[in-house]
Amino acid sequence: MAKRDYYEILGVSKNVSETDLKKAYRQMAIKYHPDKNQGNLESEEKFKEAAEAYEVLSDSQKRAQFDRFGHKGMSGASGYSGGHMNMEDIFSNFGDVFGDGNPFESFFGGGGGRSQGRGVRGSNIRLRVSLTLNDIAKGVEKKLKYNRQILAEGVSFETCNTCRGTGQIRRVQQTFLGQMATTAACSSCGGSGKTLGKRPSGVAQDGLVSKEDIATVNIPAGVSNGMQLSMSGKGNSGPMGGPAGDLIILIEEIEDPVLKRDGNNIVYDLHINFADVALGTSIEVPTVDGKVKVKIDAGTHAGKILRLRGKGLPELNNNYKGDQLIHINVWTPQKLNNEEKLILEKLRNSENFKPNPGKNDKGFFERMREYFH
Repeated sequence: MAKRDYYEILGVSKNVSETDLKKAYRQMAIKYHPDKNQGNLESEEKFKEAAEAYEVLSDSQKRAQFDRFGHKGMSGASGYSGGHMNMEDIFSNFGDVFGDGNPFESFFGGGGGRSQGRGVRGSNIRLRVSLTLNDIAKGVEKKLKYNRQILAEGVSFETCNTCRGTGQIRRVQQTFLGQMATTAACSSCGGSGKTLGKRPSGVAQDGLVSKEDIATVNIPAGVSNGMQLSMSGKGNSGPMGGPAGDLIILIEEIEDPVLKRDGNNIVYDLHINFADVALGTSIEVPTVDGKVKVKIDAGTHAGKILRLRGKGLPELNNNYKGDQLIHINVWTPQKLNNEEKLILEKLRNSENFKPNPGKNDKGFFERMREYFH
């Protein structure tokens, strides 16, 4: 079954502001929250669907990628869950939308059986990876060495006496509407449900130490400058045994000195001398797959565009490949010896050397029309 458009899910337009986007998600989350619709699987799916849509549209880079490529462009992008968000991940994001804490605990009377004391999630780590056009054309495996915070060996924890391991403090207040129950993160353990017991020498109060790690990331073919890939759980570990953040890999393209990228197409400027375009020849040209020979027909004009089908870059998560466009540039010699000058003087007044725009020369727009048709 095809996925619905994220804007359609939240009932907003493509130019929606951040404030209105958050408001729309808040309304959807309250409407379809599992605690309010217990046992209703359809509501639960819509709740997850809205969370996935907000996850993408609230991030400017993921939103731009979705606007350009739709769902096909989201695979592997910037921590994107791919539609497999679990309830714990969704609830952990509520602080961004509703402020501190989870309002549904007081709205609907408890946590609906969700686990308590998960702890504070660790921070993400961001690394830049530089790729050549050849890397982008074929995809590449990279081993990344970096430092991250992890739970130290020998650390032990004890159940928090204040919240008794739940990570939350529940208070009941009498109001003119009756009793109202509210919950908040435990101030003693920060919501983890634990306090530090045994702490080896050199370990911080949160139980973490810095350690060098190596991550192996498979970068798919067709990525582009500015895209982000995410490796779940490869960031810093959370304090007091909390879940780890993600490793975010930012893609940077290394500019090629010869081949230029234009979307999925590759552009190459071929400089050729007058004799070769007049007589015709075969010339080797570079591509992202190595050198190939191209035929230059006799009488080829400067400005002509040759196309090598399928010699461009692949589209991300797609079998489509762009083309390589070869722009013909005729090189004019700057210095001539006496013999060369005599030869050209003899040819200067030849009928075949007189330009005839109406017969032979094609204008730029005509050449482009011919190329695209």
